[in-house]
Order: sequence, then C-alpha cells, then structure tokens
Amino acid sequence: MLDYLDKLKNTDSGNFFLMAGPCAIEGEDIAMRIADKIITITDKLHIPYIFKGSYRKANRSKGSSFTGIGDEKALRILERIGREFGVPTVTDIHESAEAAMAAAYVDVLQIPAFLCRQTDLLIAAAETGKVVNVKKGQFLSAGSMKFAVEKVKEAGNNKVILTDRGNTFGYQDLIVDYRGLPEMQGFGVPVVMDCTHSLQQPNQSSGVTGGKPELISTIAKAAIAVGADGLFIETHPDPANAKSDGANMLHLDLLEETLLKLVRLRQAVI
Repeated sequence: MLDYLDKLKNTDSGNFFLMAGPCAIEGEDIAMRIADKIITITDKLHIPYIFKGSYRKANRSKGSSFTGIGDEKALRILERIGREFGVPTVTDIHESAEAAMAAAYVDVLQIPAFLCRQTDLLIAAAETGKVVNVKKGQFLSAGSMKFAVEKVKEAGNNKVILTDRGNTFGYQDLIVDYRGLPEMQGFGVPVVMDCTHSLQQPNQSSGVTGGKPELISTIAKAAIAVGADGLFIETHPDPANAKSDGANMLHLDLLEETLLKLVRLRQAVI
C-alpha cells in the first residue's frame, strides 16, 4: 500500500492510511500546530499519515471568499511540515502550469473533483512523477474514473490514488454510494473516502457551502466496513472560524476518539 511514498510511516500496521489537515493553509503557526497534533495521534494509533493542506482555494462560491495567503508562502509551509515532521504532504492543483510548481514542495498532487476530467491537468500532474490523487467528480459514476486512471498511467505514472467524495443529490446535498469504493479498487489503485466533503451542502443562498460534520464518523465507519484503503478528513481546532470550509470540518479535539473507533473497526473487518 503506497509503497511509492518513502516518508509514509506505520505502513506495516495493517491500518487504513489517513490524509488529514486543514482545508486551506491559513498561516504557519496554525498549520504546524495542526500537523503536530495529528502526527501525535496517528503515531500513537500506528496510522500511516499524509498531511493535507490547500495552498490556494480556486473553487469558491463568492468572489470575496478566502483563497489563500500567497502561493509560495503556503507551499513553503507545506514543505516545512514535510521536512520537520518527516511525513508526506498533499495539496490541490487547479491548472496545468501549477503542477511543476507544487511538485517542488509536496509529495502528492491532488486533482479537485470538479477538474477530474481535465486531461491536460491530469497529464501535467503525472509528468511530475509525484503521486496523483484524483478526487471523483460529484457528477461521475465510480466506473467512469477508470479513464482518469488511464490518463495518468498512459503519461508514464503508475502512482495513482482515487478519492470518492459523494455524488450530487438534488441541488443542495450529496449522497455516498459505497458500491463505488470496491469498483474503483478494481482499477488496481488505492481508494480513499473523503469523509468531510461528502457531507457538504453546496449551493446555499448565502454563497457559503454548508455541511453536516456530525456525520463524519458515520461516513468513515461505513467506508472502513466496505474496505476503503484510506480516509480523507479535514480538521481544524476552531472550525467555526476557519477561513475555508469550516461547515464540514471535524473539530481537531474529536479526531483521536474518531480514529480510535475506526482502527478497532478495521481490525474487526480485515
């Protein structure tokens, strides 16, 4: 599992791996504090861990929404976390020209769900040689993600991860079809369940996406029960005041208890 990520620890534990961190890099101090807390927890529970943080948020409902603190500044924070804590890091890219820039700082390039069919973007990410995590579009079936995998592999990169984040259900809700996880595993790649974005409630009249964070544990338990290889969880010490996607993030204080239950569940089903 993810043997192409040299910095990934605890890979012999039999646990799922975890991608977790804040939605966006808001500043160095808070990013370092979040990373330190999560790494303490994942080391204790022997969970392979990848720190997640978006250096820029390009997909926002309102033009006035927070997008970032500056690309290079945020990427250097991600680089520092990877170097000082010795863990892999992942961040989103939005255009082909960003792939090489971000690859100089992080270990995994993430393709946002809305962009998972963008051929040039997938190829640019693949050509960096980094691991490519493609999030499944809310508008796509699990089966159609085989074409995203093929695009990355045909560009010469076999290091692919697929992440499910639910499907559009009406205009303001999402629903998870867990049949899609084993279907995507059939493409020969690790499959992750995004437990936070799958609980988003988009298209709110306020222009700010809502969410149901109280169901994060439910989504995660179901994913582990059906054999997900990894989980994706955005977390923050003060979600109500987070600068991006606070409505669907897990409070950092709840992370350890949640992960402990999931580790026990994993042990019961494998």
